[in-house]
Amino acid sequence: MRKILLIAAAVALVAGCAPKAETAVEAVNDSTSPLHFLKPDYKVNYGALSADTVKADIDRVLRYLEGVTPMRVESRTTGEELTDLDNLPADAQLARGHFRLTSYEWGVTYSAMLAAARTTGDEAYSRYATERMQFLARVAPAFERIHAESPDSMDVNMKQVVAPHALDDAGAVCAAMCKAMMANPSLPLRPLIDRYMHHIMQREYRLADGTLARCRPQKNTLWLDDMFMGIPPMAYFAALTNNAEVMDEAVRQVFLFADRMWVAEKRLFRHGWVEAMADHPAFHWGRANGWALLTMTEVLDVLPADHPKREALLSLYREHVRGLAAVQGVDGLWHQLLDRAETYAETSATAIYAYCIAHGINEGWLDALAYGPMVQLAWHGVATQITPQGQVDGVCVGTGMGFEPAFYAYRPVNVFAAHGYGPVIWAGAEIIRMLGEQHPKMNDSAIQYYPEEVDTDQPIFFVP
Repeated sequence: MRKILLIAAAVALVAGCAPKAETAVEAVNDSTSPLHFLKPDYKVNYGALSADTVKADIDRVLRYLEGVTPMRVESRTTGEELTDLDNLPADAQLARGHFRLTSYEWGVTYSAMLAAARTTGDEAYSRYATERMQFLARVAPAFERIHAESPDSMDVNMKQVVAPHALDDAGAVCAAMCKAMMANPSLPLRPLIDRYMHHIMQREYRLADGTLARCRPQKNTLWLDDMFMGIPPMAYFAALTNNAEVMDEAVRQVFLFADRMWVAEKRLFRHGWVEAMADHPAFHWGRANGWALLTMTEVLDVLPADHPKREALLSLYREHVRGLAAVQGVDGLWHQLLDRAETYAETSATAIYAYCIAHGINEGWLDALAYGPMVQLAWHGVATQITPQGQVDGVCVGTGMGFEPAFYAYRPVNVFAAHGYGPVIWAGAEIIRMLGEQHPKMNDSAIQYYPEEVDTDQPIFFVP
C-alpha cells in the first residue's frame, strides 16, 4: 500500500498538482518519488513524430502555394489575361502572385516539389513544379521577341529567363529543370537550360583562377550563396548530358570556395570573402551555410562513385554537419548567426540543414544514431513556424553582405520571404523517408534512433 501511495504522489507531481492530504503518507522528494519522470517544459514538441503529421504539414504548404502562384500572362496596362501566348504585346507580364515563378527561391521550391513527389508518391508535388516550368518554356519565345524589341521595358521576371545576367537568375531554376528532364526527357525545357548554362559557364564574373564571383559590395567578392547558385546546375547539367568536364568543374568550384571560406576551427563557412581584404571577417550566416551544405548534398547525389574527389567532398560535408550539430539551438532551430545564440532562430536555414542531414542519413553518409535525433528536433522547431494557412514564418528576407554583426542580427523576417518554402517541403519529404527507414523511440526520456523496431513501451529499456 505504501508503494502505491508513493507512486500516486509522483504521478500527481508530474501532473502539476499536489497529492491530496488524505492519501499522501510522505512528502514527495528525491528519496520517495521517481522525479526522473517529471515532464520537462519544452518550448516545442519533443519525441514522437509521425510521417502522417509531417505530410500534413507540408501538404498545407503545398495547398497554400497552389493558390497564390498562378500560371497566367496579363497586360501590365489593363490587368487583363492574355491568352494568345504566341503573340504577346510589349506590356505582357507574368501574373503577380505572392511569389515569383522565375526566382532562384522558386528554383529551390521546384527541386523540393520534385523530391517530395518521389518520396511521398504524391504526384501533386511534381505537377506543381513541372506545370510551372513548362509554362515558362511555353511563354519564353514570345518574351524573347519582346526582349529583342524593347529590352528595357519588358517584364523583369521573364527577363531572368530569356536574358539571365546573374547567377541568381539562372542557377537554381536551371538545376530544377535538369532534374525534371532527367525524370522525363520529353519535357520541353532544354532551350531554357542551355541559355542558363551559357550564362553560368561563359558569362558569369569570375576571379582570375575561375572562382564564381561578384563585384558587390566590393570588387572581387565571393558570396557563399553562389556555391548553390552556380555549382548544382553544373552538376545536374553534367548528369543530364553525361558531360564529365562540367562535372569536374562543379567539384573544382566547391573546393575553390572552401579554400577561402571554410573556417576550420569552427567547422563552418564565412558568408563573404573579399580579395582586397588583408583580414577576412567570418560571419557565419545561417542560410548561407545552408546553401553551402545543400550544394555539397546536391553534388554528392550525382557525382560518380569513382570520382577522385568524392571522398574529399564527402569529408567536407561531414565536417560541416559536425560544426552545425555543435550550434543547434535548444528548441531545434539554428540561429541567424550560427555561433551567436543572441540572434534570432531562423526557419529557412534550419529547414535546409534538416533536409541535408536527413538525406545524408538516408543515403548512408551519416550515422542515424548520432544525427537522427537532431533532425527530428529540427523538424519540431520548423513545424512551429508553419501557419494554419500554410505560410512559413520566421524566415529572414533577402540578405546582402555585411562585415559586422548588427547587419545580420537585425534583418527582418517575413512570411513572404520566399526562401523558406522550398526548404520546408524538401525537409519534410526527406524526414518522411527517414522515418520510414529508421526506428525512433523514446528511451529514458530522450529520443533515440534504432536500426530496427524496438518491441517495448517501457520508459527505460536496455538494448539486447
